[in-house]
Amino acid sequence: MFTGEYRHTVDDKGRIAVPVKFRAQLDPGSMVSGWLDDCLAIHPKAVWDDLAAKVAALPITDQKSRLFQRFVFSHAVEAELDKQGRVLLPAYLRDSVGLGGDAVIVGSRDHAEIWAPDRWDAYRRALDDPQELAAAFEGLGI
Repeated sequence: MFTGEYRHTVDDKGRIAVPVKFRAQLDPGSMVSGWLDDCLAIHPKAVWDDLAAKVAALPITDQKSRLFQRFVFSHAVEAELDKQGRVLLPAYLRDSVGLGGDAVIVGSRDHAEIWAPDRWDAYRRALDDPQELAAAFEGLGI
């Protein structure tokens, strides 16, 4: 399970260190992709394969299905960890979510997310109001 929040830098070559506690969960075939809420996601291979199977089951005649498929898969690359535990984020992925020299990596249960710090901080501030948070969770059955 991916949990926690970590602040890291993105080096000049576009590499970011993956938190040590996340590395063991990332096997060959893990993927980095564009994701919802204006961030990137790192999916372990099994989770990526499950997502791909769900997308494959969607009707190709449905415009929303095609949009989601193009959004996720056109912005996806294999997450190959180097010996220092870093993953290369291509420039087009970094640019798509506003990543500069710093990044926030957060756990999100079955995947990790990579955020530009300003965007993550704004998102987190929106979670600070307990009334709004309770209203957002209403009806989830939790």
